[in-house]
Amino acid sequence: MSVTAALAEVKQNIVSAAKAVGRKGDDTTLIAVSKTFDADDIRPALEAGHRDFGENRVQEAMGKWPTLREAFLDATLHLIGPLQTNKVAEAVAFFDVIHSVDRPKLARKLAAEMEKTGRRPKLFIQINTGEEDQKAGVPPREADDFIKLCREELGLEIEGLMCVPPVDDDPAPHFALLAKIAARNGLDGLSMGMSSDYEQAVRLGATHVRVGSAIFGSRSAH
Repeated sequence: MSVTAALAEVKQNIVSAAKAVGRKGDDTTLIAVSKTFDADDIRPALEAGHRDFGENRVQEAMGKWPTLREAFLDATLHLIGPLQTNKVAEAVAFFDVIHSVDRPKLARKLAAEMEKTGRRPKLFIQINTGEEDQKAGVPPREADDFIKLCREELGLEIEGLMCVPPVDDDPAPHFALLAKIAARNGLDGLSMGMSSDYEQAVRLGATHVRVGSAIFGSRSAH
């Protein structure tokens, strides 16, 4: 299946999942995850009118997106992978949305850089809903305090929360937990759901889904 056809199919699935629970299809932003794919792979999705794309690594994105952005000025770039503190300046300058704010040191660096440059990408806090040792994210029990730190002490505007459920778990309880934490903190944004479970995420309130392989096909790891 072509990228264009796969993209259209995913969008239709999102609309169907939304309608099933009384939501509108356009309540959910589809982030086409283009990490590890080159500009020629991404261009058909842009030409089809899609504008939201996700990348995992700052350097990789900076290598391929400048030429694409020249042709498609309204493309929106989402950083969905872990952000190292030494890449904060580049990330703030280059990305429109950062989904992986996950620790105080990073939040402080982001606040300082945004204050310095005046550029303010939208921010999501990553919650480690499965409390996996190897995975980034704030433990659920620390989420309220971290959200308060970001907002009240650092003056960061937080759009919402993001999670990546454990691979072998039913994702539904993780999506529900993320929604519960967001609701009690007055946050509307829920970045959750990937190629294998985005329809379920939409039915459980996702405002952003991050879909890669279902659009671009399987990727080589690098």
